[in-house]
Amino acid sequence: MNHNLTELEVEHLRSLIGGHGNVSKKLEAYAASCTDPELKSILERDAQAAKQAQQDLISYLN
Repeated sequence: MNHNLTELEVEHLRSLIGGHGNVSKKLEAYAASCTDPELKSILERDAQAAKQAQQDLISYLN
């Protein structure tokens, strides 16, 4: 899939991809240390959503 992205757009995408990766890892760590089952579930769901967003953004680089 060629989106004809500019260098600046690619740089921004890479930054966003990295940001979503960091958010996902932090949310997973928070969930792992969480004792409240409801909050743990929310954190795990949000971590998964961040991973999915990261994958969606990566697709623009292919």
